[in-house]
Amino acid sequence: MTTGDAAAPPTPQKKQGGRNLPAAIAVGVLLGAAVLVSLLTVRQIFVGIVALAVAMGTYELAGALRRGGDIRVTLWPVLIGGQAMVWLSWPFGRNGLLAAFVVTILVCLVWRLRGGADGYVRDVGASILSAAYVPLFASFAAMLVVAEDGVARVVCFIIVVVCNDVGGYTTGAKLGRHPMAPNISPKKSWEGFVGSMVLGIAAGTLAVVFLLDGQWWQGALFGAALVCTATVGDLVESLIKRDLGIKDMGNLLPGHGGLMDRLDSLLPSAVAAWLLLRLFVPS
Repeated sequence: MTTGDAAAPPTPQKKQGGRNLPAAIAVGVLLGAAVLVSLLTVRQIFVGIVALAVAMGTYELAGALRRGGDIRVTLWPVLIGGQAMVWLSWPFGRNGLLAAFVVTILVCLVWRLRGGADGYVRDVGASILSAAYVPLFASFAAMLVVAEDGVARVVCFIIVVVCNDVGGYTTGAKLGRHPMAPNISPKKSWEGFVGSMVLGIAAGTLAVVFLLDGQWWQGALFGAALVCTATVGDLVESLIKRDLGIKDMGNLLPGHGGLMDRLDSLLPSAVAAWLLLRLFVPS
């Protein structure tokens, strides 16, 4: 066979939007299935899933800060304190969460004393940021599920955040022309944000009305608020990565990057979901 007759090598599968889309979808489906199984069996298992995600996300964030900025998070106090926040928020609610968070900060202040004055403020500040950004925010997701209708609350929260991602990705990839924050996240567009908002409001309205017997306007506000917090979460993490000079927080999830690259929109949205559902549909 001549060179001209040789079969052309297979074309590598194109990554859309810089991501391995099949791998990203597969990982997303597996994570969603794990959450759904926990909610449909023993809902308190969801608290364990949150606790595991908190531990992994905290470790990943601390590693990114160390690699990108030589910032030393007081890892053990934040890891142990993060678990205390999640698990104490289950039986004791906000009081348990606040107590664990305050004690974690105090331990971080003392723990870092042995490292001396050089970089003390930087490292303690990063430790407090890590404790607030990951376990504190995530504990609000755990508090969602322990309500009497907790399963429905968590499902409403997850549906809107997923619809935010789907609406933003599909609309932004096809119609995105006007960057929302080019200096922070060049691929995020206003068109994608509109797509997220439309799908998020629709999902929030349907979810709150049919799963929680709420009013349609409550669902619409719930959806709009979570789209905003999810977008802010994406931008905050993008800015952190840009400041550290890294592309992904880690490489744990194929097609996604690190776990924190998936939690970025969920963490602030969990806080908003808990606050709004407590206001709109008291348990």
